[in-house]
Amino acid sequence: MNLQVEHLHPIVLNTGLAVHDADWNWKNVNSPFTRLYYVTEGAAQVELDDGLHDLAPGHLYIIPAFCRHTNICHGHFVHYYLHLYEDSRADDNRLEQWEFPFEIEAGSLELELFRRLCAITPQMILAQSDPATYDNHPTLMRTLMKNRQLAFCDQVETRGIVLQLLARFFQKARMKETAKDERIGKAIAYIRQHMDEDIRLETLAGRACLSKDHFIRLFRQEMNTTPLKYINQKKMEKAQLLLLTESLSVKEVAYRLAFDDYSYFNRLFKKVTGMTPQEYRREYL
Repeated sequence: MNLQVEHLHPIVLNTGLAVHDADWNWKNVNSPFTRLYYVTEGAAQVELDDGLHDLAPGHLYIIPAFCRHTNICHGHFVHYYLHLYEDSRADDNRLEQWEFPFEIEAGSLELELFRRLCAITPQMILAQSDPATYDNHPTLMRTLMKNRQLAFCDQVETRGIVLQLLARFFQKARMKETAKDERIGKAIAYIRQHMDEDIRLETLAGRACLSKDHFIRLFRQEMNTTPLKYINQKKMEKAQLLLLTESLSVKEVAYRLAFDDYSYFNRLFKKVTGMTPQEYRREYL
């Protein structure tokens, strides 16, 4: 897949400078947006699925959307933060398709970029650092409205700064689940762009110019899973985003993703996430 700059549409939700003294301790944070940090003073840790990671001054850090993590801070810690959101209504969210390094060494330029971003978007500063106060649907919607109300010149400058910061991570990023076979790559692109449709294997095989049986074998060889499991996994990821960012009932989310069988959607969601859609929404809203 050829990624173009015009494909990237990150929206600034929050940005500011946070000063903590052993009070940046939040467990099991799981947000529908990407976090970027630039540490200026002190030390802290972030616990991810692969273990504990130290946060140190002069470095940039990224935590992707829907990456469950725990923040740990035992002393003085100062950092700039930037929360980026990709519109859940977009056909194809691009940031989630990349595997980014957690840590990047940074310098004075990145520091100035954060300072300038905060200067032109003072209304984006968080009132409180507790994720429970801002990581919810009503607050997310209000913040998105603030972004849309920025002056055009500030929107242009903000976008430029965000792209510069993301560029540091793209230098060492790699595409997730990249298929070596171009035919399977086209099928994956089609799946990502048609999440709101009933995606038929016959359609995917036709786009790959393969018979259905040949397509299934090749897809499994390339992706280490079946096409159906891959489609369902991607739809459940989209369902998580919709549940946290849209005022839709669970049934409406199911229909949005082309599940006519509501019970099947519930069973599949629980199989993938470990909880029902209702439990998931209560847990993270």
